[in-house]
Amino acid sequence: MKINTIHNCDCLLGLRGLPDNSVDCCVTSPPYYGLRDYGMEGQIGLEKTPAAFIDRLVEAFHEVRRVLKPDGTLWVNIGDSYAGSGKGGARYPDNAAKYKQGTSKGTLAHGTLIKPTFQNIKPKDLIGIPWMLAFALRTDGWYLRQDIIWSKPNPMPESVTDRCTKAHEYIFLLSKSKRYYFNNEAIKQMAKESTMRRIEQDVENQAGSIRVLGKTNGRMKAVIGGLKRQNANNSLDPDNPMSRSNTHREFAYTPHANKRSVWEVPTVGTKEAHFATYPEKLIVDCIKAGCPENGVVLDPFMGSGTTAIVARKLNRNYIGYELNPDYIHIAERRIHSEIGIFQ
Repeated sequence: MKINTIHNCDCLLGLRGLPDNSVDCCVTSPPYYGLRDYGMEGQIGLEKTPAAFIDRLVEAFHEVRRVLKPDGTLWVNIGDSYAGSGKGGARYPDNAAKYKQGTSKGTLAHGTLIKPTFQNIKPKDLIGIPWMLAFALRTDGWYLRQDIIWSKPNPMPESVTDRCTKAHEYIFLLSKSKRYYFNNEAIKQMAKESTMRRIEQDVENQAGSIRVLGKTNGRMKAVIGGLKRQNANNSLDPDNPMSRSNTHREFAYTPHANKRSVWEVPTVGTKEAHFATYPEKLIVDCIKAGCPENGVVLDPFMGSGTTAIVARKLNRNYIGYELNPDYIHIAERRIHSEIGIFQ
């Protein structure tokens, strides 16, 4: 198993060459359905139906689950697609050379149009690709642990006038086993002002709200959880009642809380001829939480190499697969530029 290498091959073929239980974590963003033509025979994303697209991803991620260690996790960034008119286009290599994003109105693939409608999906329908994938992976044996919202403060402008501009995508956290590696401490964030106000309440003297009918253990008071607290003046005397008064004011709270499930991360442009690069900042916490230092991060859809770059910056190793050799050259240039020759 050669680490810190991007292999030029179909991801399924590459994954089948990895031993069982050999990688710590997988962080990836597969091609989105019907949005872009990457110009490669056998590419994923141009299937005739959404169901066929999902089936191919499930097949690939089935192998990912095999090669993950028992406590391994999978983080999948995936966007949605519309059943459009079939007039749009993200043809390779023209769009790539001009650094344009594909539209959500269908894709020209090798001179043919992807069908804009499918069984039970009407023109203009949002297909629901992310949740189709999440549920299919769960059926295949994965534990579906969380949906994370990637909120984009600078989304791509859209000319639509009958819906809102799309400004988010999903990251799904899935695990191989019921218990898995997750370094919660590594990704804690500063507590919000509202959280600090809540934990400064006088909980002991709070009246509390009435519990659900049938609960008999008193009124339910504010819960202070997930925050470290310490004696502010180190002078509390358990035998001195005066020192126990106004307890909530005598404790200093560390202003950190569990990371929340909405991640606001701006999109980042690239000068390279690759039009589907997720920002480094988006996956930093995926790798911090999902892979121990010196562990191995897998990306079966490596693209322009962002996963590899972030993994090395965080003192993790990587294994990647990419079908398009042009994108491997882009990734290698980026890695050399940001990490150096001794990556």
